[in-house]
Amino acid sequence: MKEKLGYILCGAAAGAVNGLLGAGGGMLLVPLLTMLAHTDEKQLFPTSVAVILPICLVSLTISPGWGNLPWEEALPYLLGAIPGGLLAGWLDKKIPVKWLHRALGILIIWGGIRYIW
Repeated sequence: MKEKLGYILCGAAAGAVNGLLGAGGGMLLVPLLTMLAHTDEKQLFPTSVAVILPICLVSLTISPGWGNLPWEEALPYLLGAIPGGLLAGWLDKKIPVKWLHRALGILIIWGGIRYIW
């Protein structure tokens, strides 16, 4: 029961952050999955991606700008995201989890500093 509550809290926190800020749910989800749900380290990143995709779709559909989505602006990013995601999925199995954690930590700190200034 306690483990299921951890999963629910992780999902709720990631959904709230993602819905309010438009991003960041995955960055919050990975540490929460470790602390609250005790997810195996090898499953952290795949689990995070599997959870964030539906959260993003829900956030998108209830967004006030739903009828005005800037597809023309997003398309170049989407075209790059597909090969980037494929490459990352392939590399994920080759990079030690410890280095993935460090990379995520650096991205979180860098993003936080950029938003403060």
